[in-house]
Amino acid sequence: MTTPYQQQASYAPSSYVSPIPVRKAHLGDALASEWTKIRSVRSTLWTLGVMILLMLGIGLGIAAIVSANEVDLEDQSALGFGFFGVLLSTICVMTLGVLTIASEYGTGMIRTTLTACPSRGRVLAAKAIVFFLLVFTLTTVLATLVAAIQTSMIDSVEATGAEWLRATVGVGLFVALVGLLSLAVGGMIRHSAGAITIMIGVMLLPLVAAMFMFSPSLADVQDFLLQYAIPSQLIGIYGEAASGNGDGPTGWQPVWIMLGLTVAAMAGAFAVLRSRDV
Repeated sequence: MTTPYQQQASYAPSSYVSPIPVRKAHLGDALASEWTKIRSVRSTLWTLGVMILLMLGIGLGIAAIVSANEVDLEDQSALGFGFFGVLLSTICVMTLGVLTIASEYGTGMIRTTLTACPSRGRVLAAKAIVFFLLVFTLTTVLATLVAAIQTSMIDSVEATGAEWLRATVGVGLFVALVGLLSLAVGGMIRHSAGAITIMIGVMLLPLVAAMFMFSPSLADVQDFLLQYAIPSQLIGIYGEAASGNGDGPTGWQPVWIMLGLTVAAMAGAFAVLRSRDV
C-alpha cells in the first residue's frame, strides 16, 4: 500500500527543460558583445567622425594648395602629403582606444561585462580584436581615398606598388596599433582622462623634449627621440627618415616597432586585469 507521500511523488512533474538551447560561451559571443557596445556609444561616432573629417579635409586641402602653387615634385611622389591628416587623426584613434576600456571602469559597466563573461582574457581579447579591425579598416580605406585624390591632383613622380602598400595598408596597421597601445594603457590606468593624457604625452613629448636639447652631450639622446617618436615613425612609413642625419626606421620598420610595443603593453594590461579587482 502506497503512502500519500509516495502518491504525491509519483505525480511530481519531470525536471524542466528550457526550449532555449544552452551552450558554452566562446570568443564569438564576446566579439558580438563588444561590437554592439563600440558601435552603439556616442564616443565612437564622435571620435571616428572627427577622424574622417581630419583625414579627408586636411588631405584634400593640402592637395589643393600644392596643386594651386604648382610645387615641383620631380623627385618624390605625392603620397607623403597624407602624413599630415593621418597624424592628427591618430589623436582621435588614441582617444577612442582609451575610452573603449577605461570608460567602463568609470561608469561601473565593467562589473556587468565581467559578470557576463568571467574570462577576463577573453574580454580583453574581444575588445582588442573589434577595435583593431574597426580602426584598421577605416584608416586603410580613408588613406587609400586620400592618396588617390592627392596623386590625381598633384603632378609628381608615379609611386611604386610598394609605396602604395605602405601608404595605405602600412598606415592603417600603424594607426590601429597605436590605438591598441592606447587601449592597453587605458586598461592599466583605468582612468580615461589620465590615460589619454599619457598617450598624448607619449606622442608629443619626445619631439618637444628634443627641441630643447642644445647641449652636445645630449646629441645622442636628441637623435634617438627624433628617430623613434610616433610622428617620426609615421613619416618613416612613407619612406622619409625624420632625423636630421637621415637615420631612423623607415619602410615597414615603424610598423614592427609599434607591434612590439603594443604586444608588451597588451601583456601588461592582461596582467593588471587578472591581478586587480574591479
